[in-house]
Amino acid sequence: MLLRFEVSNHRSILDPVELSMIAVDEDRKAARDIEGLSERVLTVAGIYGPNASGKSNVLDAINWLSYAVGTSLLGGGDFIARDPHRFNDGDDRPTRFDLDIEVEGVRHGYQLEVNDLEVLHESLCSYPERRRRILFEREGHEVHFRRGLGGTSATKELLTPTTLLLSAAKRVGDPDIQTVARAISGISEVNAQGVRRSWGRPPLQFVVRSSDTHSLFEDKGVRDRISDGSLKGDAALLSFLRLADPGIVDFEIKEFEDRITGASNQQILLVHGSGSAPALFRLSDESAGTRMLFGLLGPVFDALRLGQVLLFDEADASLHPRLSARLIEMFQDPQTNPNRAQIILATHDTSLLSTLNRDEVWFTEKGPDGATRLVALAEFGGDKVRRSLNLERAYLQGRFGAVPEIDHIDVRRALGLAGQAT
Repeated sequence: MLLRFEVSNHRSILDPVELSMIAVDEDRKAARDIEGLSERVLTVAGIYGPNASGKSNVLDAINWLSYAVGTSLLGGGDFIARDPHRFNDGDDRPTRFDLDIEVEGVRHGYQLEVNDLEVLHESLCSYPERRRRILFEREGHEVHFRRGLGGTSATKELLTPTTLLLSAAKRVGDPDIQTVARAISGISEVNAQGVRRSWGRPPLQFVVRSSDTHSLFEDKGVRDRISDGSLKGDAALLSFLRLADPGIVDFEIKEFEDRITGASNQQILLVHGSGSAPALFRLSDESAGTRMLFGLLGPVFDALRLGQVLLFDEADASLHPRLSARLIEMFQDPQTNPNRAQIILATHDTSLLSTLNRDEVWFTEKGPDGATRLVALAEFGGDKVRRSLNLERAYLQGRFGAVPEIDHIDVRRALGLAGQAT
């Protein structure tokens, strides 16, 4: 489980911002116990703020680090494809990441500092029995491993100035380090269309990874391993789709021959039970909400099944608020989320504030310097955040900031209406 993430000098983020998944209200079933950790951990976090305030960039920073660990800094080469802050000498400053994550019951801390040309600092530590133990530490070209770790010589041979030590150890290193690397690289981001996104070549560009929802439906072995409370396999998939359209009663997989190439392709058809007889619908014939929910199936069930972290950007686009709320509840509920998967979403949907607890809400704002600030709702004092408070109403009233301010005079001027009588 992700415990804490901090980043500085990434896109609109200049000074360090921190997202914590540690629960403030611990007496809730949504807060999970972790052996060896005194605090309880959340499975959901929602980030709110005006457009261009940096909500997506917080998720982007986590995704950057995940993909960097999985691919050893975006494929290596003679440069590091980072995306520093465009103002305030951001190009000249290093980019720093600091992450705490629980893996197999043990807390681990990973730190990374890079510039355009090399890894400046990298370290990994663990806290067995709550005592800090350094597994490796790197300062420039100097690398030190904890005594007794396996694969250290082979790991060092793979290193270059732009190669991550954690990525190299993931290939040939100690099994304990490999599990941490797999956990970090297993974090994935999905957009409103259910499409996974990754950083990749060319630099500073997202690579779209095809959704795995189709393989989820087509592979019966995978479906049989899915559990959603008392539902399993096909029933779990259909139950999720019925959130968008209760008329969906089944699905079929049919073979179609491509008229041009002659190749045989599989296509998923959804069976609707409304009317006198069932009818088959292609996905292209379904509503935008159903198509979006279908695209989310793969990433969501992967996360729930494997206990991974899922980043969800544009959570309010094309998805009905009730569906978004149900998605959050699936991660909050230990019955539908027994493996302690986590979802972190960026959204404008204020209706979700009735589903989120006060320690699950974060706000982004841009300061006069154009840099993003991230603030936890739980940091606000007094009765502003008492449990009984209507968070949606309070947010829209501007009691926590992080809401867009519209100058109506500027709007009238842009429309050519300035000076006209109202």
